[in-house]
Amino acid sequence: MRRNILVSMTIVGLLAFIASSGWVGASDDHDRARQALERGEIMSLRAVLDRVEAEYPGEIIEVELEREEGQWRYEVKLLRAGGAMIELDIDAHDGTVLGMKGRDPGRHERHR
Repeated sequence: MRRNILVSMTIVGLLAFIASSGWVGASDDHDRARQALERGEIMSLRAVLDRVEAEYPGEIIEVELEREEGQWRYEVKLLRAGGAMIELDIDAHDGTVLGMKGRDPGRHERHR
């Protein structure tokens, strides 16, 4: 079941990446993301999700990979226990959480 969820999240993430980018073709988007991974510009989605799951337990709802201001970023939306919805802005290169939106009383202010 978890594998199906991860496959679905990967597909959703790739579709969101394609839809949000200014690039022309879908295969071009995939190629740019793959090349960024191969060049070491970004961490793999699996590595990022492992970190997120360890520090922010909950159900991952959506993942996007975007390039903003010259920097690759993963945006991860997740539903926490008790119904708190948060969105993490993560540096895709090293996995650092750059910011967090939403209400999550279980986390420290350092992520806001």
